[in-house]
Amino acid sequence: MDVAIFLAALLGFMALGFPIAFALLFAAIGIMFHLSFFDPQIIVQNMLTGADNFALMAVPLFILAGEAMNEGGMSRRMVNMAATFVGHIKGGLGYVAIMASILLAALSGSAVADAAALASILIPMLRNHGYDMGESTGLIAAGGIIGPIIPPSISFIIFGVAANISVTKLFIAGIVPGLLMGLTLTAVWWFSVRRSTTITMAPKESLSVRMKALKDSAWALLLPVIIIGGLRGGIFTPTEAGAVAAVYALFVGIAIYGEIKLENLYRVLVNTARTTSVVMFLVATAMVASYMITLADLPEQLIHMLGPLTDSPTLLMLSIVALLTLIGTSMDLTPTILILAPVLMPVIEKAGIDPTYFGVIFVIVGCAGLLTPPVGTVLNVVCGVARVRMEDVIKGVMPYVLAYTAMVILMVIFPQIVLAPLHWFY
Repeated sequence: MDVAIFLAALLGFMALGFPIAFALLFAAIGIMFHLSFFDPQIIVQNMLTGADNFALMAVPLFILAGEAMNEGGMSRRMVNMAATFVGHIKGGLGYVAIMASILLAALSGSAVADAAALASILIPMLRNHGYDMGESTGLIAAGGIIGPIIPPSISFIIFGVAANISVTKLFIAGIVPGLLMGLTLTAVWWFSVRRSTTITMAPKESLSVRMKALKDSAWALLLPVIIIGGLRGGIFTPTEAGAVAAVYALFVGIAIYGEIKLENLYRVLVNTARTTSVVMFLVATAMVASYMITLADLPEQLIHMLGPLTDSPTLLMLSIVALLTLIGTSMDLTPTILILAPVLMPVIEKAGIDPTYFGVIFVIVGCAGLLTPPVGTVLNVVCGVARVRMEDVIKGVMPYVLAYTAMVILMVIFPQIVLAPLHWFY
């Protein structure tokens, strides 16, 4: 009964057009009234507790780093470097988009930021070279969601806080699945463009041009090495890594490339503040919902409902993947994490499933939801930047969504795909 009341209130307020943060808050208040008590002090205390978390300090820092990278020219130089190496191959600009998706993922950790950067840089190039816009925008959207998988990842930070597990382990565990996502995109793109007759190929660049492009992007390529090396070597925590990334990106953009001026810096800081305020308010209201979910004993009710599946971790994971896929069509990734991670973790622990492995699968499936209507945040971003009809983008992205789904099913059946690389580091 409590589960039904919470879901009915949450979905009802969302259907009325309330922002998800307010829908979460009002759903929690609904549970309060159902349990016959209402205390505004509890709401305020939990909102403050939700936002007052050291690990969450990494969120604005990585958002600032991503904004500085895009404004400071690091993203553009990475795309240019990829273009000089594979732009001459048939469908080469698509492979450029895939390479750039992986490289940018190791810098910003945001699907929306990566998709927007890639779309603004590559869409004009793809259009001028005769690429089908539906297929091209679908590829860029699918590449954008690699951002929250390859570290540093804002989504992994939020999941680690919500589920009370190691963010560093989540970062390390995301490397191989992120690279596999890139290989999946490559296979689907090759199949899509192999018979195309409208694509014109760029000339093959000389070794000197390639080396110059590589040299120009060297400062950007150094950042993921610093972040991963520092985390693995115990030099800094994920939160401190965010500070390192932000300072490094600002330094390179201002002192090395010279593209961040005073007026640009103001825009970078304002955009960072706006994005951070949205995320942190959502985290704060989700903590109220999480408190009421725990008080109403919803996790125990869910364990009872899923009890027969806890003896079969594979079936349980497949059921959860199906649930997350369904929810992902109508809810963004961050609220999905904040609502479901605390509820599902007791079920996962009872079934003996590795929490880090579960976190990686959870975020991958949640990211795929960013590609599915009606919400489809990344779809909307790419559609707006490219000025392409939503129907064409959806049609273009569907093969990649299906390929990602097959990849996730393989990871569920063979958990060692995720766990084995993690064990190399720990």
